[in-house]
Amino acid sequence: MPRFEPFRGLRYDPAAVHLDQVIAPPYDVIGSAQRTTLAHRSTFNSVRVELPEPDLQRRLDRYQVAAGLLASWIDQRVLVADPRPAFYPYRMTSHDGRTSTGVIGALGVGDDDVLPHEETMPKPRSDRLDLLRATRANLSPIWGLSLTAGLTATLAPAGPPAGDVYDDDGVRHEIWVEDDEERVEAIRRAVAASAVVVADGHHRYETARAFREEVRTALGGRPGPHDLVMALVVELADDQLTVGPIHRTLHGLPDGTDLVEALGRWFDVVHAGPASDRIVAALGESSSLALLTTEGAWLLTPRTETYEAAGSDLDSSLVDMALRQLPAHESTHCHSWEEAIETVRSKEAQAALLLRPVTVAQIAEWAAERRRMPPKTTYFSPKPRTGMVFRRLAED
Repeated sequence: MPRFEPFRGLRYDPAAVHLDQVIAPPYDVIGSAQRTTLAHRSTFNSVRVELPEPDLQRRLDRYQVAAGLLASWIDQRVLVADPRPAFYPYRMTSHDGRTSTGVIGALGVGDDDVLPHEETMPKPRSDRLDLLRATRANLSPIWGLSLTAGLTATLAPAGPPAGDVYDDDGVRHEIWVEDDEERVEAIRRAVAASAVVVADGHHRYETARAFREEVRTALGGRPGPHDLVMALVVELADDQLTVGPIHRTLHGLPDGTDLVEALGRWFDVVHAGPASDRIVAALGESSSLALLTTEGAWLLTPRTETYEAAGSDLDSSLVDMALRQLPAHESTHCHSWEEAIETVRSKEAQAALLLRPVTVAQIAEWAAERRRMPPKTTYFSPKPRTGMVFRRLAED
């Protein structure tokens, strides 16, 4: 069963900073311009340690800078450790009132019942590993989905939150500190009752595994806080998750490539009309599988034999199989149909393929079979903010 433990969270002191000035999105969705904006909001913004920059004047690399900043903020009591180990119920509320309630704790690394959700794209792991080595802290939580039915009710927080803030997208983030012994034990048991699927943060999870092996080797296998990683665990349920698709955009195809004909090998292709705002919006908002080019829009319906050939019921599997049959080209990803059609209209891409979102039932089925979905299949939103709580390994 997955191990899930409370920890002494390190949190911003509200008397020292305003929380809205110091939180940040997950590191891997922050561009350089947004990083600059966040860093300028406050000298204590969490992006300064999550995405540090080198100090050339002092001849410090970016990891030394992050470690120094974290230590400094603790010394200045901008960051203060909670007195007792706790779990941290965490709620996100979107514009439409939809909520997602989970809990942040320390999840066992390498447990058989902690299951990867997707294959990962090749990506250097050294950056996150060097940052973990330097700071000895989990700066942002990975996101896990629990198969325990009814977990949300167990996590229901009581009283006013310890932190309450809106992010730049208008999403409300609330966090509570739960250190009551009976409640802590109830949460621990509930999460341990079923497998946890890693939904977001695969690279950080793999980094935590590498770090655990390093420390175990150095300590002769002795257990410790390096055996766990900070995680937000949410029940795998329709009312707790917003799962979006990740669309594909294509460029570099040889002139004269007939995508309609090529995709017709795998899909029934029906012309939906020109790629106008109205038609593209209808396709995107209805979660249709579709091809978009400057010449028009087409609905794609997979054939039975296409599912059989792919060995999968996921659009990402079907589309990626079809794309492998095209002439040499490059494929990139985007999270919204608006972004997808804009790349086509600006001629950054020759075409876009809109995919349908994966269902919670599909995620549960694949998890039960211990299968990994293809890379870039799911986009979970909204994203938890960095800076709501940190986990310092030395303090566990």
